[in-house]
Amino acid sequence: MATKRDYYEVLGVSRTASEDEVKKAYRNQAKKFHPDLNKDDKTAESKFKEANEAFEVLGDKQKRAAYDQFGHSAFENGGFGSGRRGGGPGPGGGFSGFSSDQFSDIFEEMFGDFMGGAPGGQRRSGAQANRGSDLRFNLDISLEEAFAGATKKIRVPTWAGCEPCKGSGAEGGAEPAQCPRCAGSGRIRVQQGFFMIERTCEMCNGAGTVIKNPCKTCNGQGRIRKDKTLEVKIPAGVDDGTRIRLSGEGEAGMRGGPAGDLYVFLGIKAHKLFTREGADLHCRIPIPMSQAALGSVIDAPTIDGVMTKVTVPAGIQSGQKLRLKSKGMSVLRSANRGDMFIDIHVETPINLTKEQQDLLKKFDSAGGKAVHNPESEGFFKKVKELWAELKE
Repeated sequence: MATKRDYYEVLGVSRTASEDEVKKAYRNQAKKFHPDLNKDDKTAESKFKEANEAFEVLGDKQKRAAYDQFGHSAFENGGFGSGRRGGGPGPGGGFSGFSSDQFSDIFEEMFGDFMGGAPGGQRRSGAQANRGSDLRFNLDISLEEAFAGATKKIRVPTWAGCEPCKGSGAEGGAEPAQCPRCAGSGRIRVQQGFFMIERTCEMCNGAGTVIKNPCKTCNGQGRIRKDKTLEVKIPAGVDDGTRIRLSGEGEAGMRGGPAGDLYVFLGIKAHKLFTREGADLHCRIPIPMSQAALGSVIDAPTIDGVMTKVTVPAGIQSGQKLRLKSKGMSVLRSANRGDMFIDIHVETPINLTKEQQDLLKKFDSAGGKAVHNPESEGFFKKVKELWAELKE
């Protein structure tokens, strides 16, 4: 009789391994040597059995304690294993040492996608299986609409409930019959190699019911293709990329299943006058050189759609900003507003008359030391300092 390998060696874990480490190691071994996944490997079946035998012991606290103390002899001659549920054979002679729930949880978690079950061992009810898909709709709005809020109508192509059968999928709205294959559970158990695996019923697609006389309008689906017009309320202060969820306005579910949701993603169109930074707005306003030098009062547009008076101080330079408090965008779910910044751009006049040119020449020659051009003076000062450093 062949000598059995140490169970810890079979799973590739140390004797101090935690329960989670043992379970993880078993999953890896089961995936690696499952006969259905290794049909060309003649040794996979025996290795798979060996891994199951090891996990039957090491995955149970009491059996693991007995094994740590007595080794394989703990399960020989009607030992520890004689009291297992089901009265079946011990390690090496089958898998009755596990409950059916334990096997179902472990193997559906590992092979859920491969065997047709739900990923992660999660079982979906018929209503969840028939739930309609969520939809996405991209909606572009103006900056003014983002500022003040708006109500927009959108037209969405989707699946809607079939009216003749009231979404049931059965002719005349009759109640669907219980699925004869799964007895209404939506799940069936099938043999996969050495194990009984639970998966979605193919006959009813997990709904638990079947249609004997399908509706002629929707062919038994309980829904039809239809454009739906909806109103979307856009709150003031939304930004580019804001998502609005309309619960239950997605695709209708199959055969009366719940509808999905509709997600409206907002895009803000570029504005001719304003650029946005969060809740603040920027507006570039050009002013004549004379107004910049002497100071003035100018009219500035605001997102409200009105003009406001702004005092420009004498000697202002291009690139300087003037702040208008609380004249920016609305803040979402708040009564507050951002600020507006006027970016000043000083213009140099062109197409001067002979008289204007003479006046500017006279102004330039009469400037003297009292007139300052701070930016140009600062620049040439830096040039002189650089040249002085190079000469040293």
